[in-house]
Amino acid sequence: MTDFPVSALRSVELGTPDLAASVDFYIRVWGLEVVAEAGDKVFLAATGDDFHVLELKQSHRSELRKVTFRVRSAEDLNSLFTKAVATGSAVLRELGPADAPSGGERFVIREPQGSVLEFVNGDRRRQGAIVANRPHRLAHVNINSAEIEALSSFYQDVLGFRLTDRSKLMAFLCCNDDHHAVVLAEAAANGLNHVAFLMPDLESVMRGSGLVVDQGYPIGWGVGRHGPGDNVFAYFIDPQGVVIEYTAEVLQVDDGYRVRGPEEWVWPPGRTDHWGIAPPKSDACKKAQISIGFSGA
Repeated sequence: MTDFPVSALRSVELGTPDLAASVDFYIRVWGLEVVAEAGDKVFLAATGDDFHVLELKQSHRSELRKVTFRVRSAEDLNSLFTKAVATGSAVLRELGPADAPSGGERFVIREPQGSVLEFVNGDRRRQGAIVANRPHRLAHVNINSAEIEALSSFYQDVLGFRLTDRSKLMAFLCCNDDHHAVVLAEAAANGLNHVAFLMPDLESVMRGSGLVVDQGYPIGWGVGRHGPGDNVFAYFIDPQGVVIEYTAEVLQVDDGYRVRGPEEWVWPPGRTDHWGIAPPKSDACKKAQISIGFSGA
């Protein structure tokens, strides 16, 4: 793929009204591990080389506090900062040393529709490994937007992402060979739709989902195979109402990939995925996907 200034989705920060319960869930049920605690935050890692993929912080409600992207170079970090400021994003943290245990240089903005975005370069890595049935890294974050075209333009024109597909209700954006790192979903209000964790393979999605079900958390949607991105999916709701996904086999794209529009992403009546066997999304999952706001919003 053509070089992007942003090289990867690295981590998300969630606010939770019950920090202990959230930490317990993501360790015992979801397959992450605590790697650091700093101040009032807990940092959790998957099995890959990212120092952490999830930050949890005590809050008065469940909320998306921050999405963090890794940037290719110090030069790209400076360029992104300049463009973000020039196009109306609010600066929450100036360019400087990151205060997370993962280190590196970073800046933090609030984009015009309200989500907080962090961009970091030179952060610490771990010795990663592929572990069956456990998340390896983040796959994508799905953001609800009341003005999806404006937010899609922001990601493309300011942050250097590329549109890979546009369905009736969603825009899919990439920053590397993965078909999408960010998905924008049309919604009445801005907020978090869900966070997807990449599993090693289809078998791990199946077995990992079974382990989550064994702990009393039903599948909210799936198991199925998406259209755009062609990835396998299983959706769950965490104890504080955040929708999370196990996914695998995300389509890899290159510069020759042709963007498909809404008229090409159409299912037969009653079908919700490529395979045609996934049951309809649960009402609880649908409600949870539009219930998580941004911090400070």
